[in-house]
Amino acid sequence: MNPIRTGIVMDPIGGITPAKDSSLAMLLEAQARGHELIYLEMGDLRVIEGEARGTGRPLAVIDDAEDWFSLGDAADMALADLDVILMRKDPPFDMEYIYATYILERAELAGCLVVNRPAALRDINEKAFTAWFPDCSPATLITRDMRQLREFRQQHGRIVVKPLHGMGGKSIFVVSPGDNNANVIFETLTADGTGYAMAQTYIPEIAAGDKRIILVDGATPAYSLARVPGADDNRGNLVMGATGELRELSDRDRWICERVGPELRRRGVLFAGLDVIGDYLTEVNVTSPTGIREIHKLSGVNLATALMERIEAEVTARRDAA
Repeated sequence: MNPIRTGIVMDPIGGITPAKDSSLAMLLEAQARGHELIYLEMGDLRVIEGEARGTGRPLAVIDDAEDWFSLGDAADMALADLDVILMRKDPPFDMEYIYATYILERAELAGCLVVNRPAALRDINEKAFTAWFPDCSPATLITRDMRQLREFRQQHGRIVVKPLHGMGGKSIFVVSPGDNNANVIFETLTADGTGYAMAQTYIPEIAAGDKRIILVDGATPAYSLARVPGADDNRGNLVMGATGELRELSDRDRWICERVGPELRRRGVLFAGLDVIGDYLTEVNVTSPTGIREIHKLSGVNLATALMERIEAEVTARRDAA
């Protein structure tokens, strides 16, 4: 059998932090399984006469913090000549990102497996998608009306407000009763009432960590990665200084996974990261979820292996059907 040709669309690989990067974990696993790796960035994608094409470079990866990749010569290619494309571009989820999903959907329609499915990347906003599972989530308001945000705070007391398009804990605010900064926070997040923001009730269990639960093809895993905030911060994000701790899933965690997982599978999401604080689902991350390397280090479980096994099964089925 010909080797599986695996492309990846990501931010510049030279700028990643190898010890923490889930995209690198996926690439290392794919390479170890004999995949041919092709590297692309957003600017390498295009459509010509309806065909999705790209300028790809052969990629080799090494698990080395100082020298983790090498690239070959660039070459023009039809994206459909790849068996699979991993879409791992980090947010912001802006119009440029959406345009890229249109290009990748043309590749998908021509027979390439895109992980995650382009339509799902467009449809599943990582914060707003919790509205599909209100029984799993804390009280939540999505609005651009600052009056409604003030009323939500009055009703629920301490709340968390954040933009719908961010990542890594940026621009997340905890607003308490009597906080005189509340109005300026609401003005900033809604751009004076012209953009949507999210408010949720504050969950005190954040002190014990924001749990990242990684689902491969919707399957419930054994462990989560609890990201415990530092003493001087409310945010459970590793890039903001939180500490990662391995946790076994609680009964409630498993119930949330069983509620969300089938819908993700139905939409073609093979790799997702649920964020759970205490007993509540707060985000559904589908663009470029992280946590593989930390969970592997702490538990010995490599979720990149499960992902590549699922991808290989799909590629094999498509080849057999061709």
